Amino acid sequence: MSGLLSGRVAIVTGAGQGLGRAIAEAYVREGAAVAICARTAHHVDAAVAELGQLAGRENAVIGLPVDVARAEHVNGLIALTMQRFGRIDILVNNAGVYGPMGSIDVADWDEWVEAMNINVLGSVLMCRAVLPHMKKAGAGKIIQLSGGGATNPLPNISAYAASKAAIVRFAETLAEEVRAFHIDVNAIAPGALNTRLLDQVLEAGPEKVGESFYRKSLQQKETGGAPLEKGVALALYLASAHSDGITGKLISALWDPWSRFREHFDDIAKTDIYTLRRIVPKDRGMTWDGEQT
Repeated sequence: MSGLLSGRVAIVTGAGQGLGRAIAEAYVREGAAVAICARTAHHVDAAVAELGQLAGRENAVIGLPVDVARAEHVNGLIALTMQRFGRIDILVNNAGVYGPMGSIDVADWDEWVEAMNINVLGSVLMCRAVLPHMKKAGAGKIIQLSGGGATNPLPNISAYAASKAAIVRFAETLAEEVRAFHIDVNAIAPGALNTRLLDQVLEAGPEKVGESFYRKSLQQKETGGAPLEKGVALALYLASAHSDGITGKLISALWDPWSRFREHFDDIAKTDIYTLRRIVPKDRGMTWDGEQT
């Protein structure tokens, strides 16, 4: 490894397993001190023990069991990170859940609200908590984990779809709020990963998630899904100085040429490329959407 993040301090939420755990490991290998959290204490403890061995230096990895939807938990994590490391340079908002599955009229309402609390409000709470420290430093990197729910309808998984769209627009908005402080805010679409979320879809079955999505998920399980390392590599790029000035974007780990973004910096930074937008008829070559008279 090249020490790409040497001297940096990162917080990675939802890092007990899966993509969050893999991102935390990549950051540690690149020299960062890392604070991780997850809701399950034994996942946090196991990850801290393993990552601490990789770090090669004492106290380079810390962790707490945290519910990101609870302000007191979030504030406790931030306080511990500042106490141990004295700064926060990078935040990866990876914690997330699918929420209830089934049509909105039968989905459990409390579970639907909980999914929005974790996926959306938890992300916002984490940002609110780290921003004073990043603003004071005059720099920072915030990375949101989004996905297919942000750009495509997901029938029968409405809480997940709505929350993923919400955090992308929040990232775009926050990017403008903090641009003057040289804080970059971006969202990652890592691709369809074979993680515990996929297992939840398969357990729910076609009667809840729909026959088409269920079959697609089965195929994903059989073929292996998107490579985890693609999302990890993009998260590493967005945390590093190589991406300085790239902000307010939704970037696909699989399909976008992000490793060459510096070659097209002005095109990307000064346009709405890689952002959410409304499609109008002229975007599809149609001419019937003239001015109202």
